[in-house]
Amino acid sequence: MKIHRTSYFKNHEQDHLWFRNWVKRLESANVRNYGEKVIHTSLGKTYIWTLKDFDPKQESLLVFPGARTTVLFWDLDKNLDALIAHVNIFLVETNGLPNLSEGNTPDIKGNGYGHWAKEIVDNLGLEKVFVAGASFGGLICMKMALVCPERIHASFLLNPACLQPFSLSFKNLYYNILPILSPTERNVRKFLEKAILSYPHHALSKEAEQLLVDYEVFAIKNYKDNTQKPYDMGKELDHVPVPFYLLLGNKDLLFPYKKSVENAQAGLSNLKEVKIFEQVGHGIETFSPALQQVKNWLVERS
Repeated sequence: MKIHRTSYFKNHEQDHLWFRNWVKRLESANVRNYGEKVIHTSLGKTYIWTLKDFDPKQESLLVFPGARTTVLFWDLDKNLDALIAHVNIFLVETNGLPNLSEGNTPDIKGNGYGHWAKEIVDNLGLEKVFVAGASFGGLICMKMALVCPERIHASFLLNPACLQPFSLSFKNLYYNILPILSPTERNVRKFLEKAILSYPHHALSKEAEQLLVDYEVFAIKNYKDNTQKPYDMGKELDHVPVPFYLLLGNKDLLFPYKKSVENAQAGLSNLKEVKIFEQVGHGIETFSPALQQVKNWLVERS
């Protein structure tokens, strides 16, 4: 696979140590330990977190994170408790995002990420899996569906970043650019409160919120992000045979939900169901009822 771009931590050893200490804080908050797998892919080392010993009698779920996040955001406030009893969960740290995986990325307009996702399934020794992705992770799910639809039971897309262009509204641009220009804790909190969460309905515990804030400040300051941003996949999505389930927050500033619904209904011939969550922002993977809904759909299909 041709490497198109490479992102990296500015101080590799020091920043990786910070990240591992952050994971320890999350483990302490959740009172659980994350298993760690490292596999070698065309994009370099890819790190995967697990929550329990593998159960061969259960189906498996691959989870892909959003841009400028770690996949462990899905387990803030132990939100993955909704799924842990029903499926083997593999939390994939996507290459090119600020995590322990190497920063190499393919051209986002090609199917490289789909081939990379297939490599992960092959390396884990899995025949067929469920996949779930938030924002950027939704695009990864789509790329995998284009490359190897026969390996996917169903795909759960949470505020995916592949059904429409990034919103250019003044409000969205302001809150997204503010912490990049000045990555202070105050500005990051403002971004999270206005664009990612939706107070008071979509909120986190104080401990989880602090973990979220600390990570974002760290990632903005210390990670040289050269990874391409997601895009509207449009006609690429026609006639993909994978069953899709769409979960959206009606307060998503980045990708307003009505346009996502319209484009999904027009472009996804195998769209099974759409669930809209009221008063929920872009970071829907941190909203417990959304993961409960994923569990419900997953159990129906297992």
